[in-house]
Amino acid sequence: MTFALPELAEGDYYYESLGGGKFRSTIHAQGAWNEHEQHMAPASGLMADCLERHEPRDDVRMARLSYEILGLIPGGEFEVVTTTLRPGRTIELLQAELVAEGRVAIRATAWRMITSDTSAVAAVEDAAIPGPAGCSPYDGASVWPGGYIRSLEMRVADGHRPGSGTVWLRTRHPLTDAADSGDMARLMGLVDTANGIAARVPPGKGSYAFPNLDLQIHMYRKPAGEWLGLDNAVSFGADGIGLTSTVLHDLSGPFGRAEQILTLRRT
Repeated sequence: MTFALPELAEGDYYYESLGGGKFRSTIHAQGAWNEHEQHMAPASGLMADCLERHEPRDDVRMARLSYEILGLIPGGEFEVVTTTLRPGRTIELLQAELVAEGRVAIRATAWRMITSDTSAVAAVEDAAIPGPAGCSPYDGASVWPGGYIRSLEMRVADGHRPGSGTVWLRTRHPLTDAADSGDMARLMGLVDTANGIAARVPPGKGSYAFPNLDLQIHMYRKPAGEWLGLDNAVSFGADGIGLTSTVLHDLSGPFGRAEQILTLRRT
């Protein structure tokens, strides 16, 4: 089967906003598995941005984002549709759907929870990692193809190996041509990269493909800044299923966790 390459927007950003919840991807959003699809990372960041803008409130924040990848994410034009599934005074459940070529490619839900001052009992068990200044430059594009990977600045900590590693990421590209997304959405637009930073096997012909079917993110603190740290471990089961588990960091320390279930396929 062959695919026509999508019409991509031109610009130094991941998505061109077409108005009314419609967008067009650029080369910077291009996926690593196929050149005609989008990478899940910027797509999930854009959906987080749309969820943040949906019926905004100052007294709540998103604490969990759950993405289901329902198939290939086509490049080119698409729409993000946001709704409130469960309204509430202290807890709300929101939904966003990325619709492309007549079908839902990604469905995301987000628990938005009321905030309060719990600083007297605040504590974190996740261990700190070396900051980006203490890590070495890392060329992810030497391992993975695609415009999204080329858009990243990456740094790797000592001890990196297949199956486990610590990597810092940032990008100079805003999510959209408006360049007005918040830190949380921009950082969420990097999290899905976790599945490729310490691959157990090299991607490509004669090996295995290991795409993730979902992305689950839990945040006990709201992240900030431009750097995302991924402290990562990858497990492969013996029956074709794997798991990528990641502690998420910004420059202030750990702020949450991400999980990705994998389907293992011979190439």
